[in-house]
Amino acid sequence: MEIYEQQHTAEQTARALVQRSHRGPKDLTLTTDQRRPTPGPGEYLIRVGAAGVNFADVMQTHGTYGGGPQAPYVAGFEAAGEIVGVGPDIDSPLRLGTHVVGAGPGAFAQYMTMPAAGVLPVPSGWSDAEALGLVLNWATALAALKPLGEIEAGDTVLVHAAAGGVGQAAVRLARHYGARVIATASSAKHDTVKALGADVVLDSARSDLTEEITRLTGGVDLVLESVGQATFDVSLAVTKPFTGRVVVFGAASGDASLSTHDLVFTHQVQVKGLHIGALATAAPSIYRSLLVEIEALIAQGVYPPGTPQVHPLAEGPAVLQQLEAGQTRGKHALDPWR
Repeated sequence: MEIYEQQHTAEQTARALVQRSHRGPKDLTLTTDQRRPTPGPGEYLIRVGAAGVNFADVMQTHGTYGGGPQAPYVAGFEAAGEIVGVGPDIDSPLRLGTHVVGAGPGAFAQYMTMPAAGVLPVPSGWSDAEALGLVLNWATALAALKPLGEIEAGDTVLVHAAAGGVGQAAVRLARHYGARVIATASSAKHDTVKALGADVVLDSARSDLTEEITRLTGGVDLVLESVGQATFDVSLAVTKPFTGRVVVFGAASGDASLSTHDLVFTHQVQVKGLHIGALATAAPSIYRSLLVEIEALIAQGVYPPGTPQVHPLAEGPAVLQQLEAGQTRGKHALDPWR
């Protein structure tokens, strides 16, 4: 094991993207002398093959992500790569050389540590980049639809931001579970969402969104809400009273508020909060069941290998700025070795 580690991780410094302030992605800078981390108890050391870019990364650069890191910090938290070191206190550790996907601090770097409890082996035949999204985007979409959203065949599901990483997974999954899917996205992204099987794709910016969704559906059973301020009122207004569910897992356009008065007198709907990391910690049995189901979905071909756009590490700040401006579609990733 030690020889293996020395061969692969002899370099003590690594390339990484460091966030210097809470002024946003423009203060994300490439460094070549970041100290390589050491795995602690219950952690693997990972040679990062590809790191996923998520809206949470944008929020962290502004210091607005709950429990997020304080600047300066190595950015990124989702990655896939090769186990090159094993910390103490891991029951039945995976073998050195195993490729895994998971989350941990400092993913926008050549090396990172990852809690062993949250990793999954990269599916057989998939590259590291193709496995990105498995424990975040797909697990979030599945949690929102099934244990929280209680999706049933015949339901009508509204998916906001349907061209994003979670959104695309949600459209595929909702169709697989027999739902009718109404999706919103900016007009330039409609073809992408339509190709995933959405029944109707509406322009997220149209002023009569509430009226149009109500006309098409008579009320929806489940809303996947990740946009926040720009769509939250629409989500509440189109959800069926009492039986309808709104699962909230993001607020890309800013926070929206909901009062007890709203819930009693205006929108008598079920509102549920979701953060996949918090779910994994607070309800580990539910989280493990999600991962088991995801493995079945992969085996069935419902969940195909991902097709992220992979960028060199130095382009990370620009990619995050594009994501913040709503100019991306699908999954984006960084290669720390390019």
